[in-house]
Amino acid sequence: MATNDPFRELDRIASTLFDPRRGPRRMPMDLYRDGDHYVLTADLPGIDPGSVDIDVDGQLLTIRAERTLTTGEGVKWITREREAASFLRQLNLGQGIDTEGIAANYANGVLSVTIPVSEKAKPRRIEVSTNAEAPVFKAHESSDAPQPVEQ
Repeated sequence: MATNDPFRELDRIASTLFDPRRGPRRMPMDLYRDGDHYVLTADLPGIDPGSVDIDVDGQLLTIRAERTLTTGEGVKWITREREAASFLRQLNLGQGIDTEGIAANYANGVLSVTIPVSEKAKPRRIEVSTNAEAPVFKAHESSDAPQPVEQ
C-alpha cells in the first residue's frame, strides 16, 4: 500500500513549476550513416503513433510528437510522475540528401527515420581514359640555337 508523502509531492510540484523546459521536450536520439542512407532513432515512449508528425521544409527536418495522459472519472491518484508533453526536434539536413525518399517507422516506443543520400552525393569512381593516338614528342639535341620540336 502506498502512503502519501507530502514532501515528495511538494518536490514534484516545485520541480514542475520551476522547470525551465516547460516548452516542447527534446527527444533523445541517435544518428548514424549506414551505406547510402542515414538512420535516425529517437526515444518516444508512451506516444500515440498518430500524434507523430514529421515534415521536411527545404533542408529542415522537423519531428513533433504529443504524449497525452487519459484519466477516468473518479480516479484518485496515488502518485503521478508521468506528464503529458510535447516533443520537438529539428535537424538541418544539409546538401546531398534525397528528401523525397525519407521514410519513418514507429515501434516499441522508438521512432526510426531513414534518410537516403542523393545519387549526386554518393561517392563514385572516375575512369581515366587514354587516347591511343596521343601525340608523341621527340626531343633533339641542339648545338647552339634552339630547334623546334617535331611531332
